[in-house]
Amino acid sequence: MRGDAKSMTVLSPRSAAEAVKAYAKSPAALPFAGGTDVMVGWNMGQLNGRAVLDLSRVAEWKKITVVSDGVDLGSLVTHAQIQAHPVLKKRFPLLTAACATVGAAQIQNRGTIGGNIANASPAGDTFPALAVYEATVRAVGPKGRRGVPLVEIFAGVKKTTLKPGELIEAIFLPFPDKTPTRGAFRKVGTRAAQAISKTVFAGLLWNGKGGVLEEARLAFGSMAPTVRRLHAVERFLRGRRLNDVSITAAAELLTNDVSPIDDIRSTREYRLRVSRNILMAFLKGELK
Repeated sequence: MRGDAKSMTVLSPRSAAEAVKAYAKSPAALPFAGGTDVMVGWNMGQLNGRAVLDLSRVAEWKKITVVSDGVDLGSLVTHAQIQAHPVLKKRFPLLTAACATVGAAQIQNRGTIGGNIANASPAGDTFPALAVYEATVRAVGPKGRRGVPLVEIFAGVKKTTLKPGELIEAIFLPFPDKTPTRGAFRKVGTRAAQAISKTVFAGLLWNGKGGVLEEARLAFGSMAPTVRRLHAVERFLRGRRLNDVSITAAAELLTNDVSPIDDIRSTREYRLRVSRNILMAFLKGELK
């Protein structure tokens, strides 16, 4: 390990208000939540001499709160907490399924939903589920609070649209107006567990009268610099019956919404082929 703890300054606020004040005074500090990605950099010596804003004592951000119109997830809620929560398991099963694929049990018990979002990896396992549930990220800073739709919080690889001095305090999941007819989550990696995704998918469908599709929400991760809702596919499917013709045509629209690349984990061609197969299987009702 090349990390030198003695060279680092650690700020440890005990409340949300203290955290905002401390960050305003030390804007170069690195916010630290679960630390599952930060510790990789620390081991490589990348944090030597840095100030770290340790948020682990901010109790207000560790709560899951169920309200009349949805569920509020504190930014320091862990993936393990999300998996175990009865309301989340019932009302947001794609998110609990996604959390179960994040690393091993140790990572799920340590990693936080807010830290995952702030890290802004294109391969974030929870992001497609959060996107189709139309989650809102609530940021807090010296100028107050604001809500940002999940898909708008990402500015690129490892970049967010958070303003200077802002921290993520919560993620709000609104209850859908109607129970989805069908939903599915699927992650494809090199291994069945503890793998970074080559592609990761979440989808929800609502059927209308006469077998016509009323609404579709579809999202892929690891297929672009940020998580992407498949807006072109969703628009095409709305008001149509799902059959071989419409499903094949929808799959061909995939590249209107995503732009995968060749990298160390996979190739563009592989990602597109597998993702089309996943999308078609979901629309056919074959993806559980």
